[in-house]
Amino acid sequence: QVQLVESGGGLVQAGGSLRLSCAFSGRADSGRSITNSAMGWFRQAPGKDRDFVAAISWDNDNQYYADSVNGRFTISRDNANATLYLHMTNLKPDDTADYYCAAGPRFAIPTQPHQYDYWGQGTQVTVSS
Repeated sequence: QVQLVESGGGLVQAGGSLRLSCAFSGRADSGRSITNSAMGWFRQAPGKDRDFVAAISWDNDNQYYADSVNGRFTISRDNANATLYLHMTNLKPDDTADYYCAAGPRFAIPTQPHQYDYWGQGTQVTVSS
């Protein structure tokens, strides 16, 4: 059974920083460990669709970012400790949303929500102006 548990959200002023964590464990239905899966961060503001934020390959070698966060956010993972991170800097009020981590396939690095198989419960980030 796959488990993804996000933490680290909160209230921060514009220009501030936060680091989100996602503890992951378990195996996909195929038997593959989540350690060997691409992972991503998505966010969803009230009344809006779930949007791609960042994704990372299973081996840390490749990262992709939405244009809106490129240069401000950094995705990373520590497979030895089974944790995915999203370091967010220079936060803006438009970054306010619930943030979700997700686990997907091994070799692709998807940017669409439907391409991910497993999701956490989310953590709320609020950026005040």
